[in-house]
Amino acid sequence: MIRPLLTIAALLGAVPASAATPIAGRYLTEDGAGVIEVGRCGNSVCGKLVRIVKAKPGAPTTDVNNTDPALRNRPVLGMPILSNFADAGSDWRGRIYDPRNGKSYKSIVSKNADGSLKVQGCIAVFCQTQVWKPAG
Repeated sequence: MIRPLLTIAALLGAVPASAATPIAGRYLTEDGAGVIEVGRCGNSVCGKLVRIVKAKPGAPTTDVNNTDPALRNRPVLGMPILSNFADAGSDWRGRIYDPRNGKSYKSIVSKNADGSLKVQGCIAVFCQTQVWKPAG
């Protein structure tokens, strides 16, 4: 009885064909400078900077490079880095913010077998890839 119900649900689109591996957790950025905590934010997934591990001497403590002047006074710590991520089947898709230049980019994130995250920031079809390792 259950098998026919699942078949009907699949035909009606109630069951996704595949789902991306969950990405919630805390991750050390590739350069080791910070820890990003990834989790649910309403109906999507987001990630914010929760710890600064390596601060450059004289580095600003606010988002001074943001292209939106109204956001230039927000603290770097707690800043959203990943936003509006949705399950795209084999990966997660949303936006990534780069505080070094104050710009956001299309992003694709997927979890590797070792628990690390493959994080891509893209302009059109050109993507830059980083690997973020799980942080304890």
